[in-house]
Amino acid sequence: MVDFAGWSMPVQYRSILDEHRATRERATLFDVSHMGRLRFDGPRASAWLDSLLTRSVAKLPTGAVRYSLMANHDGEILDDVLVYSFPSAPKAGEPEPFHLLVVNASNRDTIVSHIAELETAAADACCPCRDLTRETAMIAVQGPLAVECAEPLLSVSLAELKYYRCTPATICGHAGLVSRTGYTGEDGCELVVPAAVAEEVWTALESRPQAPIAAGLGARDTLRLEAGMPLYGHELSRQISPYETGLSFAVNLEGREFVGADVLRQQASTPPTRARVGLQLQGKRIAREETPVLHHGAPVGRVTSGTFSPTLERPIAMALVDLEASQIGAEVEVEIRGKREPAVVAPLPFYKR
Repeated sequence: MVDFAGWSMPVQYRSILDEHRATRERATLFDVSHMGRLRFDGPRASAWLDSLLTRSVAKLPTGAVRYSLMANHDGEILDDVLVYSFPSAPKAGEPEPFHLLVVNASNRDTIVSHIAELETAAADACCPCRDLTRETAMIAVQGPLAVECAEPLLSVSLAELKYYRCTPATICGHAGLVSRTGYTGEDGCELVVPAAVAEEVWTALESRPQAPIAAGLGARDTLRLEAGMPLYGHELSRQISPYETGLSFAVNLEGREFVGADVLRQQASTPPTRARVGLQLQGKRIAREETPVLHHGAPVGRVTSGTFSPTLERPIAMALVDLEASQIGAEVEVEIRGKREPAVVAPLPFYKR
């Protein structure tokens, strides 16, 4: 167990390797209750979120989920988020449509404070948010058997719920929320339930015939890295623009105004000088975060995340490098504790299901 943004979190239950392979081959359970959950109700919610996020929410269909970013007035990215447009479901205790914003645990306080400041400035144009993080729990069921595992416990058909869609539902007889989302590169779903029934729901999932096993932060990181998914604080930060890290799709500038839009327009009009790339290392040593990357003997960037890939059975990394060293197949070196190790620029993601 380790401290993670104020939460006591498991790095592993068995071994990272076992949990990683179980996710790729069967199903696993991740307790992701540390992720921030902010709720926005009422007719102003869509327009308010549209003014806060880099991606359009006004055009987000009911029942859909969208990946987006949140910036400050200086165009610095404060977090990457998922925004959910939930339909009403009276039987599940949700009589009106509403929006949910899921943010990274380490950024929750920053985001809540940022939104509160904007609410004060916006006055009547805003839609106050409710922080539901400690009132609820969030469980991710991931893997090829995830849908088969979770569906019998739900009042809705997971098989009919498309990828990046969401709906209220009863879960083990309790009002909750379900989305066809995840952070592993596998199929699966994420369930939000009242905190008081989290253990009941977890135990019910763990008791399913598909025998899903619990997985911790270690496997969550190796899985997302194989899937080429950026992690805030590594591949994205206040100092890294979305155009450098391959997230231009998450910034909708045309016909919109939102916090930080003017600065992001300037960034969009100027070609980036560096790019996020994948690296496959030739040796057995792992290039961790901040490891220097060299091309023709000269420094060209740094590793943002690195691990051993259980699927590829070799060390992999993501790095932010100068454009000259970003071409697929480019031969580079990583300097690990004073020794240079050969690596090659590889396509992202490293793994696709």
